[in-house]
Amino acid sequence: MNPQHLHDYLHGRAQSDSPDIQPVCAYIYDLAHLRRRADMLRRSLPSQCQLFYAIKANSDEPVLKALLNHTDGFEVASLGEIRRVRAIDDAVPMVFGGPGKSDAELEGALDHRIMLIHVESEHQLRRLDWIARCRHEVADILLRVNPAHVPQEATLRMGGQATQFGIEEAQIPALLELIRTLPGIRLKGLHIHAISNNLNPDTHLALMEHYFDLAEAWQRHYGLKFDWLNVGGGIGVNYADPDSSFDWESFCAGLSVLIAARQPGFQVVFECGRFLAADCGCYMSEVIDVKTAYGKHFAILRGGSHHFRLPVSWQHNHPFMILERESWHYPFSRPSVLDAPVTLCGELCTPKDTLARDVHVKQLRAGDCVAFLLAGAYGWHISHHDFLSHPHPERVFLDNC
Repeated sequence: MNPQHLHDYLHGRAQSDSPDIQPVCAYIYDLAHLRRRADMLRRSLPSQCQLFYAIKANSDEPVLKALLNHTDGFEVASLGEIRRVRAIDDAVPMVFGGPGKSDAELEGALDHRIMLIHVESEHQLRRLDWIARCRHEVADILLRVNPAHVPQEATLRMGGQATQFGIEEAQIPALLELIRTLPGIRLKGLHIHAISNNLNPDTHLALMEHYFDLAEAWQRHYGLKFDWLNVGGGIGVNYADPDSSFDWESFCAGLSVLIAARQPGFQVVFECGRFLAADCGCYMSEVIDVKTAYGKHFAILRGGSHHFRLPVSWQHNHPFMILERESWHYPFSRPSVLDAPVTLCGELCTPKDTLARDVHVKQLRAGDCVAFLLAGAYGWHISHHDFLSHPHPERVFLDNC
C-alpha cells in the first residue's frame, strides 16, 4: 500500500462540500499493488509449483477480479465462496477445503466443477462417494493429513496435535485402502497444512521436506502416483515488525534445491491468503477523542474491532501510521497527546475494543487519522460488522494500472 494513496484520500475528503460529511472511517485497497505482489510471488516459485489464493483472507469481488490470471486459481472453504468465485469467472480452477462440508456443499462443488475437494474425514469421504455415484460422477480429491509430528512453532497450529483439521496420520493407510473400493472417488494426492503464520523460511522449508517424506512414503508403500501435494499456506506476516518480512526469495531458492534433489512426480500447490493480500490494504479511522485516565492516554477512534478484529483476535499491537490533519472546526481547544504512550481504542462498549496498547507517539490529536497497515487480509472479513449497529466503513478500491 502506497502511503500517498492515503493522503490523496484524505485530501479528497477535505475538498468535499457535503454539509453532513462523517468522520473518516474506511478500508482502502490497492489492487495494482496486489497484482504486482501476486506476480512476484508466483514468478519466484519453482516451475513445479502453483500459487492459489485463499479467498477467506479477502473475498471482495474487486480483489478476486484483480487476482484472476495473476494466480493459478483460488482456494475456497464454503459453497458461498465457490459462488463468489464463479460469479467472476466460470472456469478458473478452485480447490475446496474446510473441516465441515455439508451434502449441499459437496453437491455444489461438483456442480461448479471444483478441481480438487480436500477430504477431511472418513465420513466426509463416504458421503462424497455416495453423492458422486448418485450423480454418475467421480470426484477428484486430496486427503487432508494431520501429521503426527510438526516440530515448527507458529501462531496457529492445525496439525501435529489434536485438532478438528484433517485425518490423523495413523488413519491414512486405512483410508488409502478404502478408496480403492469407492467408485465415486479418484485420489489425486494429499493436502497437508499444519501451521499458520510461520515467519521463518528455513523452518518452513524443513516443513515442506517433511510433507514430501510423508507423500513419497505412502506412494511407495501403496503403489500410488500422486498428481498433487497441497502444502497449504501458513506463511506469515510480521505485524510486530513489518520491515522484517518472510524471505520468500530465499524460501523459493531452497525449495528449488529440494525439488531438484527429490524429483517428486507431483505438482506442489501453495494456497496463500494473508501473505499475498495483507499489504494491499489499510484500515483508516479518525480520532474522535483523546483523553487521560489514571495516568494513561487513550485515543478513541471512529471504528474499532467491529470493522477490524484482527488485532484483538491475535492479541497484538497492530502497526499504524498517523496522518495529521490541521483543520479543526470547533471553537475550543483540540485534545491531544504529546510525546507519550497512547492506547488506540474503538467506539464499542467493551474494554477489549483495543487495536494497539501503550504505543509511543510524538503527537496525536482529535481529528487526526490513524491508518492501520497490513489490513488487506483477515480485516473486514473476520469482523463482527453489526455489533452496536455503527455505520460500516467506506470501502475504497484503487486501481492505477
